This record gives sequence, structure tokens and C-alpha cells, in this order.
Amino acid sequence: MEEKVDLDLEDFSSEPFLETFLKEIQNEDAIFLVGIFVALALVILTIVFFGNFWGSSKVRNAVLLLGLCDSGKTLLFTRLLLGKFVRTQTSITESSATYKSKSERGSSWTLIDVPGHESLRTQIVEKYKDVARAIVFVVDSSIFQKDVRDVAEFLYSILTDSILAKNAPTLVVACNKQDITMAKSAKLIQQQLEKELNTLRLTRSAALSSQDGAVGGSVYLGKKGKDFEFSQLANRVEFIECKARGSKMEDGDADIDALEKCLAKL
Repeated sequence: MEEKVDLDLEDFSSEPFLETFLKEIQNEDAIFLVGIFVALALVILTIVFFGNFWGSSKVRNAVLLLGLCDSGKTLLFTRLLLGKFVRTQTSITESSATYKSKSERGSSWTLIDVPGHESLRTQIVEKYKDVARAIVFVVDSSIFQKDVRDVAEFLYSILTDSILAKNAPTLVVACNKQDITMAKSAKLIQQQLEKELNTLRLTRSAALSSQDGAVGGSVYLGKKGKDFEFSQLANRVEFIECKARGSKMEDGDADIDALEKCLAKL
């Protein structure tokens, strides 16, 4: 009896038995094993993908105040935050603060006042464009006719930026200084900007690739074969009129209701 038990154990541990056992696994469960390896590979790839996605994604909670020098950005910035007139001067660096919108949700955004000087604004826009939820582009309506080319060139650089085009933040063109007699209306400013942007597109489109429509971080503005209109953009675009200073200078009431309503929609 003891010899039989010893014999069985020896047979179980013998090399022929292991080879037979492995062959049986290979023959009968090959598809099952392949399925396990595929499943594991998919799990690993999924973890890597979402790890990269979550690591690279950024919360878009910034509202950028852009525009040329002396367009009234900083006064609008303080009006939105404090609700009153504060004497300002030309900014040489960005200012930021938390702005609580006047909506039922009471959403809060980081409001960023970007200097208007070209040498400063470019690097600051580059710094914040990934997190821009909205852009408030401030225009001095009283001297728009004189500044239209500079305004259009700045706006063109924003609208053709590949990252901003992809994210499509809300664009609010705030036609400021409506309290001044010579101020142009929002409708007229929109029409003239569309014409000027169309001209800029024609003069610069030669630098764009005909294959993918993008070169050097720029994208084609609007639709090919059609005159440019803001309605062609993926962004939600609104032109509004406002006055940060008020009809009685600093003692008068400002009119920024339209701007506040736009920010409440974000």
C-alpha cells in the first residue's frame, strides 16, 4: 500500500506529467489566455491614457480682459470687482482677482487684466490662454476709426491662435466709452472689424498650409471662400456697448450691465 502511494507521488512530479499538463493548457486554454493578456493590455492602456488626459487638462476658469492701451480695461476691471470708480493708470503687469458673476448660480471666475502694450500682452496671453473661459476684448469706441487697424491685428492674433481656436472661449467685444459723443456703435464696430479682419486674412493666408490649415500655431480665420463674419467662429461672440467711467466722469454711474449679463452666462 505504501509503495503504491509513493509510486503515485513520483508519477505526479515526473517531467512527462508536467509536459503533458502544459500541453493541455496550451491546447485547451490558449484562447482564454490570449483574452486575459488582451484585457490586461487594454486596462494598462486605459490607465495611461486617462493619466495623461487628467495630467494635461486644465480648468478653464479665467476671464481675460484684452485690448489696446487706454481702451479702459483697468477701469472696467475695478468696476466689475468693486462696483465703483477707481482712478487708474496704464498697467505694466497683469492684475487678477476673483469675480463672482451676477447669476443664480453665483459662479466665480478669475478676472485677469492684461496690459495693452504689445511687448507685454503677448507673453501674458501665452501664459493664460490655456485656462481662458472667456475673453473680453475692450475697444475704445471714441477713437475706433483711428485704431481699427491695430484693434483688428490684435484680435486677429487671438482668433487665429490654435489653442484658443480649439478651446473656443466666449468672446465679448466690449465697445467702451459710449459716454463720449464721437463713440461708434457696437454694430458699426462689428461691421468694420469684419471688413478689416477679412483684409488681414487675405494678406496673411499665404503663410498658412493648404493641407492642415495651420502653420506655426495659427489657424485659418473663418471659412475659406467666404468673406469673414464673426458668426463663422466656433466661439460664442457678443458685441456689447458699455461705459466704465460714466456720463459725469468718476462721479457718474457707469453702464456695464450688458457686460455683467454676458459674464453671468459663462
